[in-house]
Amino acid sequence: MRSTFCLKALSVAIATFSVASAASAAGLDRSGQDITAFLQDGTYAETVYTYIDADVTGKDTSGNKIDDIAEDYDFFRYGVKTDINDTFSIGVLYDEPFGAAADYVGENDFITNSSADALIQGFTKDPNLNEAIVDQSIAALQGALAPGNPEGLSPEQLQQAQGDLIGLQAARNLADTAGQETQVEVRSENLTGILGAKFGANKEFQVYGGPVIQQVKADVKLRGTAYSSASGYTAHISNDQDYGWLAGLSYSKPEIALKAALTYRSEIEHEADASEVFPIATAAGATAGRALPTTRNDKIDITTPESVNFDFQTGINPTTLATAKVRWVPWSDFAIVPSLYNDVSKIATQDDDGLALVSYDDDQWVVELGLAKRLSPALAVSGNIGWDSGAGDPVTSLGPIEGYYSVGLGAKYNVTENWAVSAGGKYLWFGDAEGQIPNKTVVSNFEDNDGYIVGVKLSYQAAQ
Repeated sequence: MRSTFCLKALSVAIATFSVASAASAAGLDRSGQDITAFLQDGTYAETVYTYIDADVTGKDTSGNKIDDIAEDYDFFRYGVKTDINDTFSIGVLYDEPFGAAADYVGENDFITNSSADALIQGFTKDPNLNEAIVDQSIAALQGALAPGNPEGLSPEQLQQAQGDLIGLQAARNLADTAGQETQVEVRSENLTGILGAKFGANKEFQVYGGPVIQQVKADVKLRGTAYSSASGYTAHISNDQDYGWLAGLSYSKPEIALKAALTYRSEIEHEADASEVFPIATAAGATAGRALPTTRNDKIDITTPESVNFDFQTGINPTTLATAKVRWVPWSDFAIVPSLYNDVSKIATQDDDGLALVSYDDDQWVVELGLAKRLSPALAVSGNIGWDSGAGDPVTSLGPIEGYYSVGLGAKYNVTENWAVSAGGKYLWFGDAEGQIPNKTVVSNFEDNDGYIVGVKLSYQAAQ
């Protein structure tokens, strides 16, 4: 029966795409952290390229149109696996599990459309100020406040001059954001090593696990009146590398082409270097009697979430394979909390906790069901449907999507006995969502959005 239900001939043409991003599903999920390359028989290798094009439009609470904020996004996935003997297997996987790419354009509340002079006048409430006057005033105040009190100012005059300098510097820093738009980009990379050991009367069970090396980096710009006093905030989180682990259990029954695997990935704790610019932080701190800078270079703790994947396939008849995938990610436990942003938010919230820059309310569930049909010894086609729960609604304005429904098609062609090429696509209907800023104020609404994914895969397999 093994030759009747040949897994190689029945392989699904396109491996499951976890369609997730700040512009397409729950949290920052992107690749779905697929490990099915390691579950293949014999020696196996694959290279997968994925391209995502999402159309995410809406309106701000002022009624302005928000053009497509979702930037096109692509990434690669690689995997290689081989059997050492009939018991032990090793493999290495590479993917880009988490990411975001959003850019607000046009004329809306997420764009700083005002001129530098208008921003200065709006912040200081003085219609006579402009960039040149502010620069001259800052220079004069800095001279007056030089060590040694060269102008012989009284304590009251010194205090007044310091307050004026704080306000003018905050206005000047805010003016530097004129004409800029809200943007976010998050990138990550995973390299996973896996060692598996088979056991059971027919080696039908396998336990596997190994270390994970992960890198993350991010850039965020908040602009426009939607972010209120946080407009002008900028954060750069430098690339950081840290470590986690993976563990799982699989079962196979070749007679019916059955394979099932349950895989757990640990959370990974990062301590990255973060550079923040908050133009009005000094003024806000002065108002509350706290000394806050407009820039800060500090460490930030970011913990990427744990996850659980369930992969299942079974033969229905000698030419048809059924597949199912389920994924869970606890995004409700995830948050990005830069220290300067959090300190300024404590003033606004008047508590000791402050606000996170990015956080989510719900956990993510992804379910995908598929069928693959072998049309000839060399050609197989596949179809699938999927659902993603999203991570809450309202959700962060940096990724205003509440999950999706999807339908996909693919095909796999065996070029030779060992080499195959696969290609396919998936269409996505995104869930409507309200975008909110960290204080839970709703600032936008996104409806009737969609997107698509296309991918190609080159694979090699040699049975042992």
